[in-house]
Amino acid sequence: MKRIALTGCTRGLGRALVQCFNDAGAHVVGCGRSSDELKELGATFCAPHHFSKVDVSDDPAVRRWSRKVIAEFGAPDLLINNAAVIAPNAPLWKVSAQDFAQVLEVNIGGVANTIRHFVPAMITRGSGVIVNISSGWGRSTSPEVAAYCASKWAIEGLTQALAQELPAGLAAVAVNPGIIDTNMLRRCFGKSAAHYPGPDEWVKRAGPFLLRLGPKDNGRSLDVPGVPLD
Repeated sequence: MKRIALTGCTRGLGRALVQCFNDAGAHVVGCGRSSDELKELGATFCAPHHFSKVDVSDDPAVRRWSRKVIAEFGAPDLLINNAAVIAPNAPLWKVSAQDFAQVLEVNIGGVANTIRHFVPAMITRGSGVIVNISSGWGRSTSPEVAAYCASKWAIEGLTQALAQELPAGLAAVAVNPGIIDTNMLRRCFGKSAAHYPGPDEWVKRAGPFLLRLGPKDNGRSLDVPGVPLD
């Protein structure tokens, strides 16, 4: 049974991945920030799955979560850093300092926090894959999403540097999920987001693709195959 640690598991792509991994016979330990949605997940997906309320930008909280997960279930075979936020659409000079900081704290700091607390156990075991969910906006840019672009470009660089640091048997991979009709996309695209596949359709390709990643993919920047990129 493959053990998967997944951040941002309560909605959108994360929620779809929980269902997919469950159907594939994997064991998911996930975290999110919504108590109601975590309660629903716990009722829908019973043990050995486990879901916790964790803000990934809170390093002590991530440390406590990782220690509990590793002690009870062992180091994950697959760590997926999916949790992310986006600031309201606006020119960069109109984005508040608070909104800008939150994007960086969650989208970059949250990834660093989970790596800091999960990867040492994966290194000790000698195997595992870290997937950092990137974006098309981690490799290109658009107006009014500068903070998000900055965070995802950082994820691409962070992942490649991490890949150079990992010992043999492990891998760090940046994955662009493609353009998916989620609440986050609707904040940016409005009604035109409906032209793109939803999470339940996306996960049919993304889930098996993520489960196939291994040491051979270390340092790569990949796209989920068959999903719209523009």
